[in-house]
Amino acid sequence: MVQGKTRGLQSKGANTRHTQKAAANVKKGKRVAPPKKAAAIKQAAMHKNLSAKINKSIETQMVNAASSGKLTIMKNVGSEATPPAKKKSKS
Repeated sequence: MVQGKTRGLQSKGANTRHTQKAAANVKKGKRVAPPKKAAAIKQAAMHKNLSAKINKSIETQMVNAASSGKLTIMKNVGSEATPPAKKKSKS
């Protein structure tokens, strides 16, 4: 049992420097345990190769689309196609 005053005693809060340091050490990306069975290893390798090829294909398509004409930011291209509706002011 607690004897004596308990009023005014507070536990120490987490140090912000330590929490920032811990957050900085975390690596970005998906956490995956490597497969152990031969079939799973083969499937994982094939999946990795396919996703790399798909990403490379998408990147080349984007480069071709960007180099075909005037360089623009994609957000502006989409917003020019559909102009925003004008707000009516109450008078």
